[in-house]
Amino acid sequence: MKSLLNEKRQVNWKPRPALFVCAAAVVLIWAGKSFGQGEEQAAGKKTYAASCAGCHGLDGKGGERAPDIATRPQVRQFSDAAILEVLQKGVPNTTMPAFSFLDVKTRKAVVAYLRTLQGATTEVNLPGDAQRGQELFFGKGGCSSCHMIQGQGGFFGSDLGKYAQGRSPEAVREAIVAPNRELEPRRRTIVATLANGTTLEGLARNEDNFSLQLLTPDGVIHLLPKNSLAKLSYLERSPMPADYGTKLSAAELDDLVKYLSSFAKEPKNNSKYDDGEEDE
Repeated sequence: MKSLLNEKRQVNWKPRPALFVCAAAVVLIWAGKSFGQGEEQAAGKKTYAASCAGCHGLDGKGGERAPDIATRPQVRQFSDAAILEVLQKGVPNTTMPAFSFLDVKTRKAVVAYLRTLQGATTEVNLPGDAQRGQELFFGKGGCSSCHMIQGQGGFFGSDLGKYAQGRSPEAVREAIVAPNRELEPRRRTIVATLANGTTLEGLARNEDNFSLQLLTPDGVIHLLPKNSLAKLSYLERSPMPADYGTKLSAAELDDLVKYLSSFAKEPKNNSKYDDGEEDE
């Protein structure tokens, strides 16, 4: 699903096949109908099975014709509004068609069902205390030295304001205690050794065959011509500390997960695809 939703987000992917590839255009008997909570999930499941599962699989984990949209972290971070836009417009020059024949409520039902495949939970009473989690984020946990939330914190790591969106609490917790599990190549640590023996360690912001822009934990971006380096190493580990499972207690981890999850719900009316839009 790379670059399907080039929508003002930090991920910069190249085009590849479809987020949702329709096996056949399906005219749904409930088009234009209002859904209650239970009806929405049932409608989304039925639409997904008819129109999307043929390529993405019933579990959303992909197949020969379409990518995994259930478990890949990059996919799970996209907003509901972005996915709704793909469903309405399709993706030019790919096998992803437009689903504009579906009314807005039905497209929203598909997104809601996708979130259940991704492990999202409707359970609001998570263990832990968000206020204590905030104190940990900016205090003992040291998260804010690298990460930012609502404009506060560091620039080295990713902005975590929407990190929990589309992720289950269990997945958020695992990302904290096991940052090297299923590590994305772009998140691995790079060590550059200069000609004078000095070493710089950080993350690649941009890289090509001739140069590397290396972001170090102090927030400085170093432009390094590769032919000037004594050595360039790519480590199979994240810059994020891997000791939070012992550094924080189980209760403290619950507090931190609760704090991050408190930002997961999208505000209403954040796009033209919210409830204010009329059905086609």
